Amino acid sequence: MKLIEGFDSNYRYILVAARRARQLQGGAPPVIETISRKPCRIAQDEIKAGKVKWIIPELPKLASEAANAEIGKAFAEDA
Repeated sequence: MKLIEGFDSNYRYILVAARRARQLQGGAPPVIETISRKPCRIAQDEIKAGKVKWIIPELPKLASEAANAEIGKAFAEDA
């Protein structure tokens, strides 16, 4: 299956389209002119038109990674 332009995976595309469709179902106005009345189709059209912005949230560090970084700093200062 071909990747949608601008997305790192088809799964992320589906997540973004579903979230936008939920916004539309909740009363948000469409940001493009469309003949479709279905929220899922409108969301897909908005994404295709480049009107929907999305970001990948940065994951927090695991406690073990943070501890290892601090230990590394401590040993670097001693050297």
